[in-house]
Amino acid sequence: MLKRVFVAPDPGRLRLRSATRAVAGIGSAVALCGLAGHSLAAAVTGGLAALLALFTVTDATVRGQAVTTALMPAVGFPVFALAAGLHDHPVARDVAFLAVVGAGVYARRWGPRGHSLGVFAFMAFFVTQVLHTVPGQLPELYAAVTLSLLASSAVRFGLWCYERRLPPAVVPAPQAGTGLARPTTRQALQATAGAAFALMVGELLSDQRWYWAVGATWWIFVNTASRGETLVRGFRRVVGTLIGIGLGLLLVVPLQGAAIPTAVLAAVSVFGIFYTAAVSYTWMMLAVTLLVDLLYGLLGVLDPGLLAVRLAETGVGALGAALAVLFVLPVTTHATTDAWIQRALRCVHECTAEAAARLAGSETADPATRVAELELLLARVRLSVSPLVHPLSPMHARKSRARQVLALLDDCAREVRGLASVAADPEASHDVRLAAACLRVEAAVETLTAQRTARESAAVDASGARHPATEPALAHLHGLERALTALAAPLRTSPRSPLVGA
Repeated sequence: MLKRVFVAPDPGRLRLRSATRAVAGIGSAVALCGLAGHSLAAAVTGGLAALLALFTVTDATVRGQAVTTALMPAVGFPVFALAAGLHDHPVARDVAFLAVVGAGVYARRWGPRGHSLGVFAFMAFFVTQVLHTVPGQLPELYAAVTLSLLASSAVRFGLWCYERRLPPAVVPAPQAGTGLARPTTRQALQATAGAAFALMVGELLSDQRWYWAVGATWWIFVNTASRGETLVRGFRRVVGTLIGIGLGLLLVVPLQGAAIPTAVLAAVSVFGIFYTAAVSYTWMMLAVTLLVDLLYGLLGVLDPGLLAVRLAETGVGALGAALAVLFVLPVTTHATTDAWIQRALRCVHECTAEAAARLAGSETADPATRVAELELLLARVRLSVSPLVHPLSPMHARKSRARQVLALLDDCAREVRGLASVAADPEASHDVRLAAACLRVEAAVETLTAQRTARESAAVDASGARHPATEPALAHLHGLERALTALAAPLRTSPRSPLVGA
């Protein structure tokens, strides 16, 4: 786990830049709230708004990111008012909270913007429970949130908008489906059911801190698509929270809310959230837990008993998510993994076709865009396979097969990147053997995606073996051919033996 965080590649130092900018943006937002004379509760709410704006807004273009950020108050302010108005009406409050959970998850069907606004709506309701916000505090809260979003946006879109120098992000289209088969519809129902369980049991544990259980259930459902992914994410959330609480006992409780050391540790925690989010959910949760500990220290309510309650509520939330994915419209890890692998393989073929067209002289062909999409699809494959390759997975044979698939897909990505690099060379020339090699790659992909036999795939490779590669492009194509052929064994060993059966 340590190696994944500190040795994981960071192309372009994007994680480092994102984390550093987050500290600057959130720090400036909180500082401005303080200078404006806002209360601690309003400053905390404003800081959270800035964090969410910097963390969850992931539109493909800078313009899209700015629009989504501008829409956050329009979505969040009515939810703040709803939650504050229902503060003294527990039953109505609970029903409204569950409705916000379902609507927030369902909004993901509209892509990154729907996801960001759904998260903001949920957190608006959540933070009013944490801070016990009442209607009379809403004007100050609105002012603090507006000021914080302006401050964080000034840093993100003005002082340090490194995204302007990057190519537009490629976002894979969501899985197809209608009705209950649509992933967002299914997940909305699952998240609502899991949150309902967490809410009821959480209130039995603590009528003051029950919302932690609902929050845990909500965040476990973010970026998961199968029951295996959800179970692993829940486990990692509990582990990260446990470690974070341990650090809270050692570092935060002794501070007793001292301003300067708390501010320093809060900055470190914010940096950790953004730097580790892409590589380790456990480490991200550790940083989140430490930040929450620090905020409760500032509010003067932090003690070991409170931390114990938070750990218990987090466990309840993880249990609620687990029960929901097991019994409410469950989707197996195999189904999800197979779908993402099929999309990755088709993208491999599209990358090859674009590169071949570029080598043949087409000025409009652009393999680089397809390569970027392939990287994102492979990230989704790794996420969907993560339950099987988890160290605690008891399915050793399937774990070995899954690792083999990941290694071969990485080989495909490496060869595709090399092919795209050769195609980008203006002096690269067309070779008649390229067309034949590309046709064999297409046949190999069709073999895997159409679920033909491994023998047919091997026949494709044998035909390619008669054409030794002498040019760099051909070398990459033949390497790609070999990797695709090797994939036939772990993917199609037996129709009744799926890659992942969780």
